[in-house]
Amino acid sequence: MSEGLYETSRTAKVQDIKACAAAFLERRDDGAWTQADQAELDAWLAESLDNRVEYWRLDAAWKRADRLSALRAADHGAARSRVLPKLIGIAAALVLLIVLGIAGSSYFAQPDEKIYATAIGGHKTVLLADGTRIELNTDTVLRARGRSVKLDKGEAFFEVRHDSAHPFTVMAAGHLVTDLGTKFLVRNNGTHLEVALMEGRARFESADASMQPHSAVLSPGDDVVATADSMAVARKSARALTEELGWRQGVLVFQRTTLASAAAEFNRYNNRKLVVADAAAHLTVVGTFRANDVSTFVDATQALFGLRIVNRGAETVISR
Repeated sequence: MSEGLYETSRTAKVQDIKACAAAFLERRDDGAWTQADQAELDAWLAESLDNRVEYWRLDAAWKRADRLSALRAADHGAARSRVLPKLIGIAAALVLLIVLGIAGSSYFAQPDEKIYATAIGGHKTVLLADGTRIELNTDTVLRARGRSVKLDKGEAFFEVRHDSAHPFTVMAAGHLVTDLGTKFLVRNNGTHLEVALMEGRARFESADASMQPHSAVLSPGDDVVATADSMAVARKSARALTEELGWRQGVLVFQRTTLASAAAEFNRYNNRKLVVADAAAHLTVVGTFRANDVSTFVDATQALFGLRIVNRGAETVISR
């Protein structure tokens, strides 16, 4: 999609969210709000963080307009006649901004979105304006807007500058991680999402209405793996978590890891791919290797297990 088409689509989506939020507020304030209406609103709010943020913003603006109306009603006499036209104009402008989103008022009030990415084998450190530090692993795409981040793919380590008044959130694979004073790892590999907590606390929850609802408050050592239909939380030792973050120093640490799994990890960091065939896939390896040093890994497994190594195009095939 071209940049122009992307911006057009994005603008249309923002306007749709504004219109839905304004429609809910109008129905709520007309005096005929029902439990069914509330259930519909709750479902819409649960669909996305964008929906919730826009509703809260418009609700605040709506209340400002109500206060202007109350102030207008309390005015009397000559002063009333002088102030009333101005207040009517201000209130009308607020309503117009709410309903139509003139000049994208609430959109432009948000910090600009920035995109950060790494290539295969890449590693990048990003420092956000609030002091939050993010390390991006190989083949990762991350979008940041203020204290809201979306991990489109890949893996990132977060050291969040805590601000209880403005929670830091990470959206990934239809799930939301909310910082409660935290250092944590998020890995989105396309089939499942993994979040490992090193320090502090974090709330993890499904954020897509089409998913099975699930949530958990994570403590240090908790490792959650989630898909659209399931969530499982396990405990990991401090050593295991440190080894999992070996990529921050450019290494991969294997502890009785199958050869197939080790090869898959190497393939995340290198354009030359490893293919493990037949029974060799079930052999286990222990060791620490440079993430970009495929040759040393292949030589070590060949020497240890007497394996057959065949280079074929962009692949290295390992077999019995």
